[in-house]
This record gives sequence, C-alpha cells and structure tokens, in this order.
Amino acid sequence: VQLQASGGGSVQTGGSLKLSCSASGGTFSDHAIGWFRQAPGKEREFVGAVSWNSEVIFYKDVVKGRFTISRDNAENTAYLQMNELKPEDTAVYYCAAPARTFSYGSGFAEEYAYWGRGTQVTVSS
Repeated sequence: VQLQASGGGSVQTGGSLKLSCSASGGTFSDHAIGWFRQAPGKEREFVGAVSWNSEVIFYKDVVKGRFTISRDNAENTAYLQMNELKPEDTAVYYCAAPARTFSYGSGFAEEYAYWGRGTQVTVSS
C-alpha cells in the first residue's frame, strides 16, 4: 500500500486544517490507518488511528476533542481533521498502515509497515 499525506499548511493558533491520506496499490479498506507526527528535534509520536472498518478510532490524549479521524474506503482516503490548533501541534504529519489486515491499528510506530511522505503543519501564535 502506497500512502501520501497532504493538506498541511500554516495557520494561526485556534485555526483548523484537514489532512488527507490517499492510498494506492494494495487494498486500502483492509488496513487500519494511523496518524503520527514529528516535530523538529523530537521523536515521532502517535496522534490517532482508525480501524479498517472505522468501528474503532482512538487518539493520543493531547489531541482528544480537537482532532477527528475518519476514512472513506470507497475513496481510498483517510482524514485527520484538526481544530483548535496550538503551536505545539507544529510538526510533519504522517499517515501509516500496518502490514496486518483487519486490525484496530496501534499507537506504536513499529507496528506500521507502510508510511507515506509527510505533510508540514505549522501553527503560529
């Protein structure tokens, strides 16, 4: 599965962005999708994930209530809606898929086999 994240940009504190994760090759609908981010000088961190069938969606605590993950299997695309953005949300955002199919996803990066090129999100105060 080849993945590509897009939709990043620069916004002010309190603004919103919607990221997309487009897939090609493989069977997108069989795979959970995880969202991760990496800020300069920091390790990559988990943001949230959606199961293959959207029945399970979970988030890192610091984004709960502000970020929403969804997916459209007919469009081979997953989304990360980010509201109430803060400067600390500034990072390169990545989407990823595990090799294992029909899973709920995971908060651990090492469990994801397929990674897309990231998209930069910059939040200014």
